[in-house]
Amino acid sequence: MFVSTNYKKIATMRSLLTLLFSSSLLLSTLHAQKFEHLADTPPMGWNSWNYFNCDGINENVIKEVADAMVSSGMRDAGYAYIVMDDCWQTGRDAGGTIIADPDKFPSGMKALADYIHSKGLKFGLYSDAGRQTCQKRPGSRGYEYQDARTYASWGVDYLKYDWCNTGDQNPVESYTLMRDALYQAGRPVVFSICEWGLGKPWLWASDVGHLWRTTGDIRNNWTQPDAKEGKVWGGGVLIILDMQQGLEQFAGPGHWNDPDMLEIGNGVLTPAEERAHFSLWCMLAAPLMAGNDLRTMNDLTRSILTNPGAITIDQDPLGKQGFKLKDEGLFEIWKKELDGGNYAFCFLNRGEEALDYVIHWKDLDITNGYTVENIWYNENETNTDGTLSIRIHPHDVVLLRLTR
Repeated sequence: MFVSTNYKKIATMRSLLTLLFSSSLLLSTLHAQKFEHLADTPPMGWNSWNYFNCDGINENVIKEVADAMVSSGMRDAGYAYIVMDDCWQTGRDAGGTIIADPDKFPSGMKALADYIHSKGLKFGLYSDAGRQTCQKRPGSRGYEYQDARTYASWGVDYLKYDWCNTGDQNPVESYTLMRDALYQAGRPVVFSICEWGLGKPWLWASDVGHLWRTTGDIRNNWTQPDAKEGKVWGGGVLIILDMQQGLEQFAGPGHWNDPDMLEIGNGVLTPAEERAHFSLWCMLAAPLMAGNDLRTMNDLTRSILTNPGAITIDQDPLGKQGFKLKDEGLFEIWKKELDGGNYAFCFLNRGEEALDYVIHWKDLDITNGYTVENIWYNENETNTDGTLSIRIHPHDVVLLRLTR
């Protein structure tokens, strides 16, 4: 009897130890998982919202955009994700599973994802941490694990997770909950935190998501602010740019500040402003998410979005976010450290008149021995052994790459 009881105690203890070990291993795996190396450089892709908003998306449109991403050369330039924003979902079935709009997506999300994957691209979806999305569609609150499993079964590779209709929810808890749900579902997913910077996600989100919005929504203009409750929340290109100051210390491989999507090709910004917009986002090591209609973009838009020199600066493996080195009001100099001891400089003219500027490299902490490449204007290469005179047109930039 004594031996039997002792044996049972030992067996029970072994079972408990095994369970504890397994649980500990699972938690450790979940914590360490973070779907490593999915975003060692800032993600590049396309999102439906800026151009199509809520009513313009459907199965055929998304397929055609995927086709255009390939035929335009954007896929080969590094753009990988086709992300469908709000309004794809209509409700939940009796078991709680999210339902895609059957009129707009008659073939279903799995078939759409399969089509996008067949093009050598990746598929992204949108949801919200609240009970409803920004457009009053069903959010993921209370269904996090179920939605994550559903997305995995469909083949989703990227999740943009918004912050509308969240009431008194805690953003750290809400985003961590969905992160853990994605981990448990098991399919590697880039997790895009769209909390608008309200809870300073740069302070806590590096172990939760791969990128986090630092501001409210970008608007399709150059300088106009977008205010909420008396505070600037988002706005045009320069408004969003100004809100990135001081955040460079929080960005790096696998965790990026996100100043929102690109407005290039949407018909309001001038060519100079589009060039500046793209250059500055590349200097910020920002995710490059095109927001135009890829099916109808002209050659100029395509040439900006696929500029190899600018993209190389954005995708630099060192993962340093650029910072403002000099501010003279209407004239700014931005500096970005690159891999191999190289650098990028962006000279921004915010004003209405052309500016002439003589670069003295020592004033920018640059020594002799660098080759200087002008990214946009394809001028003859020079070096840092002397000075360099540049002209910066209104609302435009000069973007230079310095290579040893």
